[in-house]
Amino acid sequence: MDDGGRGVLEQLEPLLREWGDGQACAMLALVARENVSLPDDDLNAALRRAVLVLASGGDPHRELERDGRGVTSFADDLETHERRAELEAALRSLRANAQDLPRATYLLDAMLEDPKLAWRSLAVALLAEELGDED
Repeated sequence: MDDGGRGVLEQLEPLLREWGDGQACAMLALVARENVSLPDDDLNAALRRAVLVLASGGDPHRELERDGRGVTSFADDLETHERRAELEAALRSLRANAQDLPRATYLLDAMLEDPKLAWRSLAVALLAEELGDED
C-alpha cells in the first residue's frame, strides 16, 4: 500500500456506506490482507477444509456467517499470533489514513478494538473470494 491505502479507502468509502457491517469489515480486512503472510500451501489447505465444513452443513455457497462453523474453523485453522499481529498492524496503517472517511474509520476502529472480529472478517473475505472463484 504505497499511500497507506488512502486511495483504496477513498474508493471504498461510498460502498462501505451501502454495505452492512459484516460485508464492509470483510472488504477492509481483505485490503489489509496483502500485509498478512498466508503461504499458499497453508491457505489452500485451510480453504479445502473450510469448504468441506460448509458443504457438510448444506449449500457451501450460502451466505457466510462470521460466527458460523465454516468461518470459525477456517479462521482458527489459519490463526497464529504472528498473523494476527500482522493484520492488526495493517489495519492500524489503514486507520491512520482514514481521516475524513467516517465509515472506514468506524469499521477500522471496531476491528482494532476486537481482534476476533478482525480475524473472522478476514476469514469471511478469503472464503467468499474462494467460493466466488469456483463459479
